[in-house]
Amino acid sequence: MLAKIFIIEDEPSIIKLVKHNLEKEGFRVSFSINGNEGLKEIKKFEPNLLLLDWMLPDLSGIEICKIIRKENNLKKLPIIMLTAKGENEDKIKGLNTGADDYITKPFSFDEVLARIKALLRRTDPNSTNNIVQYEDLKLNREEKRVFRDNTQIKLGPTEFRLLEFFIINPKRVYTRDQILDNVWPNNINVETRTIDVHIRRLRKLININGKKELIRTVRSAGYSLI
Repeated sequence: MLAKIFIIEDEPSIIKLVKHNLEKEGFRVSFSINGNEGLKEIKKFEPNLLLLDWMLPDLSGIEICKIIRKENNLKKLPIIMLTAKGENEDKIKGLNTGADDYITKPFSFDEVLARIKALLRRTDPNSTNNIVQYEDLKLNREEKRVFRDNTQIKLGPTEFRLLEFFIINPKRVYTRDQILDNVWPNNINVETRTIDVHIRRLRKLININGKKELIRTVRSAGYSLI
């Protein structure tokens, strides 16, 4: 799977934007809205990279950086600072305290994604792998190819996006509306029952050679990857 990203940020709009788009890219994401809670959750989540806001309601990003760099299990954690402070002396202060990179608000998600991938390539090349896998299903996101037990399966564009969504969010049940929002980016005039048609088609395509069912229907709830 792609890398795990932890966000410490107190602006809900930024968390929503970055989390949603990173998950669409295949990253696993968790977050906290304050520093003390974030430090506790980082130890549980064990992220590959931290997006850290400078200005927080309790600990500052600078203080969090200092704490992390003194922790044996965390001191090598890549950190990107997110901040409204754009002066060179502020950037230098952030980098000198232990941050690996620095993004000034306001920013575009494309910039955040590019910085994350660049930093991960430097620190852990395997964490930006375009190959995602669940049990005997393997999906190559760059080449748009799918394999089950090393047998290639030909999927249409919609079925590929459906499987990609499920494989990066396994075992979680999603409603039809949630699937619609994530898999059909321009969902105007798309009915929820259309999802059922594509799910049936995807099931048929991936259930090769008597393999076990991988997509579960949860009555009155939606679908999930088993």
